[in-house]
Amino acid sequence: MTTTVVGFDQVTKSYGDVRAVDGLTLALHPGETVALLGPNGAGKSTTLDLLLGLKRPDSGTVGLFGTEPREAIVAGRVGAMLQSGGLMDEVTVAELVRLACDLHPRPYPVADVLARAGVTQIADRRVDKLSGGQAQRVRFALATAGDSDLIVLDEPTTGMDVTTRQAFWATMREQADQGRTVLFATHYLEEADAIADRVLVLHRGRLLADGTAAEIKAKAGARRISFDLPDGPVDEAALRTLPFLTTIDVSGRTVRLQSSDADATVHSLYGLGLYPRNLEVAGLGLEQAFVAITTAEEARTS
Repeated sequence: MTTTVVGFDQVTKSYGDVRAVDGLTLALHPGETVALLGPNGAGKSTTLDLLLGLKRPDSGTVGLFGTEPREAIVAGRVGAMLQSGGLMDEVTVAELVRLACDLHPRPYPVADVLARAGVTQIADRRVDKLSGGQAQRVRFALATAGDSDLIVLDEPTTGMDVTTRQAFWATMREQADQGRTVLFATHYLEEADAIADRVLVLHRGRLLADGTAAEIKAKAGARRISFDLPDGPVDEAALRTLPFLTTIDVSGRTVRLQSSDADATVHSLYGLGLYPRNLEVAGLGLEQAFVAITTAEEARTS
């Protein structure tokens, strides 16, 4: 039987009248790289706080490795890199990382931790003198100071340049290849598409979608249609009569549509007497699928 690394069972958490997490049920398994997506206020940070034992659910249960979250964390089975909380001032990067290694039940050598996070060259720099991207790399070093089975990352690459981000994700792939579970919340949907083998979409505290990036795209139930029109005025009002249309964007002679039945939409396009050039029909990218899923949920609940 597959071991459950993270288990949420009908978990709810409210702040006054706002339900941040609403009946959340999910399970994560060893070796998975999982992206947690959702608009601001979707409940991502609260979900991570519950997972890490920083908050307690109003109802339902949260488990890590079959135990209470705090028990698993004390045992050193979890490394976390969170947005909230500052780093200690007036100490060097090396001193801070050494402290994290000393506190971990299964520590790695300090030099290895510094090298893995790409902060060896700034090891003697004071933490309060770091740039935003450097501070993020130090937080990553703290999260990977020991041999943890689950690594939790909240917006980990914020402030990192492209090269540093690529190196960071190469390191995280190595962690997953070694059997560790990696859970990360991100606003960079291209990262989720490229890195995660599983994507969770949260909206108003509820799990709207759970699957591979390809499955999430298919769940959106729409395809992109783009084409150019010959010279002459573009009759946008006529285009809006096309069946199964969900969005339309006209830029000069170029038209971009989204449709829940692309075949029917294209057929009707010719029925309008239009003869599109450079016609392309493609599936949605993860970002467009994410917007489509959350927009549909907003319309359903409004």
